[in-house]
Amino acid sequence: MSSSAADAAPKTAAAARAAAAAPEGVLLRRLRYAEPATLLWIVLIGVLVVLVVWPVAELLLTSLRSARTGTFTLSNYAAAYGRTRYVDALLNSLALGAVSAAICAVLAVPMAWAASRTDMPGRGFAWLTVLAAFIIPPYLGAIGWILLAGPNSGWINQAWMWLTGSEHSIVNVYSFWGLAFVIALNAYPFVFIFAKSGLDLISSEMEDAANILGAGTWLTTMRITLPLVGPAILAGVILVFLETIALFGTPAIIGIPARINVVTTQLWQFFEAPVRAEVAAAYAMPLLLITALLILVQRLLLGRKGYVSQTGKGGERRPIPLGPLRWVMFGWCVLVFLLSVAAPMVALVQASFAKAWGRGFSFDNLTLGNYTYLLFEHDAAWSAVVNTFVFAAASATFAVVVALAIAYIVKRRVMPFGSLLAFLCMAPFVIPGIVMAIGFYAAYAGPPLLLYGTSAMMILAFTTRFLPIAYANGAAGMQMIHPEMEEAVRILGGGRITAIRRVVAPLLKKALLGGWLLVFILATRELSAAIFLVGPETRTISVLLYDLSEEGNFEVLSALGGILLVITLAFVGIGMKLIGRDFMLRRE
Repeated sequence: MSSSAADAAPKTAAAARAAAAAPEGVLLRRLRYAEPATLLWIVLIGVLVVLVVWPVAELLLTSLRSARTGTFTLSNYAAAYGRTRYVDALLNSLALGAVSAAICAVLAVPMAWAASRTDMPGRGFAWLTVLAAFIIPPYLGAIGWILLAGPNSGWINQAWMWLTGSEHSIVNVYSFWGLAFVIALNAYPFVFIFAKSGLDLISSEMEDAANILGAGTWLTTMRITLPLVGPAILAGVILVFLETIALFGTPAIIGIPARINVVTTQLWQFFEAPVRAEVAAAYAMPLLLITALLILVQRLLLGRKGYVSQTGKGGERRPIPLGPLRWVMFGWCVLVFLLSVAAPMVALVQASFAKAWGRGFSFDNLTLGNYTYLLFEHDAAWSAVVNTFVFAAASATFAVVVALAIAYIVKRRVMPFGSLLAFLCMAPFVIPGIVMAIGFYAAYAGPPLLLYGTSAMMILAFTTRFLPIAYANGAAGMQMIHPEMEEAVRILGGGRITAIRRVVAPLLKKALLGGWLLVFILATRELSAAIFLVGPETRTISVLLYDLSEEGNFEVLSALGGILLVITLAFVGIGMKLIGRDFMLRRE
């Protein structure tokens, strides 16, 4: 290099620094951050503040604020836990969650082991049983079991009294154990999914070693196989526990007539006139803390990647021959199917076509009047159906769009602090739906927005409730797309928005459709949030079903539940056709 060129280099660098320091250079550097990705990041922060941050913050503030003076106080907590009845409701919820989770483990773990590790016939049937139980809304299963095991008039009790001549019933769904059993029949798919996912990863080498040393099939299963997947099973049990203590529909339909008060039904009572939102907010805080703590424990359990086996996924997995006992395991799966799906659904179908469900099967008891009444005479049925699917479609669309944008920013590291977006997006997963509903009420029911009872409030609440599901689908899909494809678009002159629209979205269409359908289906059956935020013009099918159950109109209720179930099955069929038969049960 010549001396003149060497002298020119420092001068050029100095000139560049001077230009950058000039007002024009500062302006150019600032404009770099005004690209669409930055603006999108700012918009998403605003959206998540509206959906997550402000409702949770307002929930906490409301619990610490006097309703009369607006000053800081702990009197709301004193009122929330100052009566034995309120404390008993919390203890009942914890006990109900523990018992239901234990029953789920008894039902699901043998099914998962048989379907994953053995030569049991009909392993696909076991999987479809779990899917069917997952599809049925919990409150419909509860209604089915009321028809089956209601005192005196339930089918099981009528059959018992007819066979034995006894005047006393044999089962009573309106009891603590009846309530726990009905909840478990709807929730056991969670334990099944976790247990089977863990069992599918275990190679046969450790079981073979145990067999060589003289251990039989059952000893090997109890001493080797199940302990290896113990953390996965426990994670599923924790999820059932959390779902149970946050559940409203089944405890309200069965528990209130049985005088079993739990946290969710007590929260509902705080919203009866006069509304005591500040006491409800204080009463909900322990539920939020318990949920957050147990979700953390669950994450730690699932984060232990080495718990499955030392050989990991690479080992060979051979089905264990059970001999004649394989039919015993198949019979167990059939029994679970009968209890969780077939029996309650048969009872619902019979009641929907009956003039009086207690009269049983007879031609003179058959009628289409219940469906005719709903479709042509009931003043709220059609509006409830329309509201349900409009709210669900809007919520699913909003959730998928927001989740895709967040997943792109997080996975592509477009902006700093992208992990903050992911954290806020997944935060509703640790917030029970009923607690989030109270937060929305505290944040947006009053002035200046006055959104209580409006469609906007319902859509925002549903979107927030199921945003983690949409994000999990979007994030899993983003990991499957190599960034080089988007970089090629940018090299050819396209921006990030063009890359998302022309490359990312088309490649993710199955994942996005799966997320949309899953959020849509779950939103159509949502009750815990809807019951707290619904207004006269925004009733949904789930809320109308609950209203009918309070009236004791089980025939019309069953017909409306049948309509909801048929439409849900239609969307599940679409999802199976386009995405895969297990799209509702995937754990991304």
